[in-house]
Amino acid sequence: MLTAFISRVLRRVAQKSARRVLVASRNSSNDATFEIEKCDLHLLEEGPPVTTVLTRAEGLKYYRMMLTVRRMELKADQLYKQKFIRGFCHLCDGQEACCVGLEAGINPSDHLITSYRAHGMCYTRGLSVRSILTELTGRRGGCAKGKGGSMHMYTKNFYGGNGIVGAQGPLGAGIALACKYKGNNEICLTLYGDGAANQGQIAEAFNMAALWKLPCVFICENNLYAMGTSAERAAASTDYYKRGNFIPGLKVDGMDVLCVREATKFAADYCRSGKGPILMELQTYRYHGHSMSDPGVSYRTRDEIQEVRSKRDPIMILQDRMVNSKLATVEELKEIGTEVKKEIDDAAQFATSDPEPCLEELGHHVYSSDSSFEVRGANPWIKFKSVS
Repeated sequence: MLTAFISRVLRRVAQKSARRVLVASRNSSNDATFEIEKCDLHLLEEGPPVTTVLTRAEGLKYYRMMLTVRRMELKADQLYKQKFIRGFCHLCDGQEACCVGLEAGINPSDHLITSYRAHGMCYTRGLSVRSILTELTGRRGGCAKGKGGSMHMYTKNFYGGNGIVGAQGPLGAGIALACKYKGNNEICLTLYGDGAANQGQIAEAFNMAALWKLPCVFICENNLYAMGTSAERAAASTDYYKRGNFIPGLKVDGMDVLCVREATKFAADYCRSGKGPILMELQTYRYHGHSMSDPGVSYRTRDEIQEVRSKRDPIMILQDRMVNSKLATVEELKEIGTEVKKEIDDAAQFATSDPEPCLEELGHHVYSSDSSFEVRGANPWIKFKSVS
């Protein structure tokens, strides 16, 4: 049943994708107009536009970012298998249009919190590939000084990477409450997966956000599988964009960076207008298993994964659009690929040679700013000094 559903979706969207590329109208030497998938709506009379303009500069930027995330995740896969990365590691290759499209639709001063599948969001929020890979290997040069690992990375206006399923939902509502309290016209994007959508705390966060009209965009990244269980087996209703019930919702093509961008702009404007929260469901797909301990082919076929790769890959969709509309040449995009590969290789070299943090630093950075104090170690006789 699930396989048939996926095949129908792929066939329908692939046809539309091909048509959208062909109807791209050349407005000038530097931009083109494209048709994008119409979003399904819940409690909304109007939704995002069905056409959008892509400039050459934007296209090259999005392409580089998505390709960087893809190759960074593939390098993380390699480093994990070489045992440079240990513990939990959840990769997001296949979902690049989500993180890049979301960032393209908000302001740098806006806020974002997500689940443990966070590497792509870390990069689009401003962390370097070097700081991400070095954090994955647990070295000093990592974005959390080597003490956070895959699931706990942070930067300005980015609150992780959270290891507890669904726990970021109430936290995102809290960040949105702070935005409203300060009156700074900022919003918070709160992301969770289709598995976490069944958590009670997500419903509680919906309720509070709606009551207080918080500027929060709740975003369900629906990659069709919660760990090793298909959405249809885990959820009585797979219309995640309607799960807010009293909160308006959008169902978005999460494999199209332009569709995600326009939907995010629409949702951000909705929240900034003071109307309260809105819910987005991004229909996407992950190529890897749930985590590095999951081969990802025991509950789905290799043919299914390959079909998505060949027909709905987010990087290929953007590449075809840009080449067919003459926003970029194949040679230009290949050159970007070469540059990205070098950046990833250099970052990996640093990530495997940088020293690990010493034991004396175990208690550092408990608080962002505070005077030094002692932290107890594994027993009462061991003390560590905490410095900010």
